[in-house]
Amino acid sequence: IAGKVHGDDPYALYHWWLRQIGEIKGGHRYFFLMCLAIYAYKCGVSKQQLRQDMKEAFDDLQMVKHENALTEEDIRSALEAYDKEYYNFTISDIEALTDVRIERNKRNGRSQKEHLKRARAVQEVDYPGGTWRRKGAEEKKAQVYAWRQEHPEGRKADCHRDTGLDPKTIRKWWDTVPEGHITVKIRPSQALSDLLVEEFKKGL
Repeated sequence: IAGKVHGDDPYALYHWWLRQIGEIKGGHRYFFLMCLAIYAYKCGVSKQQLRQDMKEAFDDLQMVKHENALTEEDIRSALEAYDKEYYNFTISDIEALTDVRIERNKRNGRSQKEHLKRARAVQEVDYPGGTWRRKGAEEKKAQVYAWRQEHPEGRKADCHRDTGLDPKTIRKWWDTVPEGHITVKIRPSQALSDLLVEEFKKGL
């Protein structure tokens, strides 16, 4: 599968599938989770890690519009695919279930290592020092940060709706502060909290 292997990551295939979440449409959300379980089993990812990743993916998938709501029961059901019985699912099977087009590797006879080396060399000539990556990332990081400053109680789904940013991007920068900004999280004391509650009661 094109793009699924990166360096020495033993879970590269699994991580590659996680990144496909942005391609998922309404009627295929459950099957994305199911295939995530299949890839987790293939790669030897622990069930505990899978469950954690599914919960994070669940938040992103809820942003995908569909008449049927995605539920916690769907996570429990999808986890059942973490089993050797599903090990032989093919690329075609996964494409049919998720409607995600999976490109097959085409490297003109070169090894993957040679292919990546050539691609990175060209990229370095065009964008020295990875400037293309840093500029775009900093802009998106700042956008997420600015939205959170204006909506301190806002959810990721709200940020996605207002900014149009990709759910993966929002999740990546959600708790990150851009350079040059200093923030301090303040939690009111119990006494202050009680006082505020009493004041609100007076206004009722």
